[in-house]
Amino acid sequence: MSKHEMISRVENDKVLVLERVFDAPREFVFKLFKEPEYLKRWWGTHGWELPVCNIDFRPGGVWHYCMKCVDQNQEEYGMESWNKTIYKEIVEPEKIVYTDYFSDKDGNINEAMPAPEVTMEFIDLGAETKLVSRSVFDSEESLQAVLDMGLLEGITQTWDRLNELVETLKKN
Repeated sequence: MSKHEMISRVENDKVLVLERVFDAPREFVFKLFKEPEYLKRWWGTHGWELPVCNIDFRPGGVWHYCMKCVDQNQEEYGMESWNKTIYKEIVEPEKIVYTDYFSDKDGNINEAMPAPEVTMEFIDLGAETKLVSRSVFDSEESLQAVLDMGLLEGITQTWDRLNELVETLKKN
């Protein structure tokens, strides 16, 4: 397995841990998580875009966004998925802690869906950055529900897109 592949594991039955190394300095990778013009270029799976990306990047701030399937070859074509992230803690360029919610276009949280608390750690490896994501769910069942929805495949594609953007921006 190459160091640039995502590693995933479950801890304590309800914590999903994801790790991947990106070939860019920590400050550079961190910036791609906070600025809408970058998020729009990589957030989401292949064939999905962010037509709405409203971000207030500060503790207590909200990132409200819509992912829309624009790939006519996917059965989800035309579908929208709204999400709302509420930032709890930001230590630039080391860490982002937030709660991740499913929502509607008005930002109303869908209480029926799992809402993990996510800690993203950006570990400085010099010319590289190790990204470690820890998503804490309220129960084993909540974690299993999102895994059954394809969460791992989705995050793998999303982080692949992040890696493609890192490589593209490094060339410029």
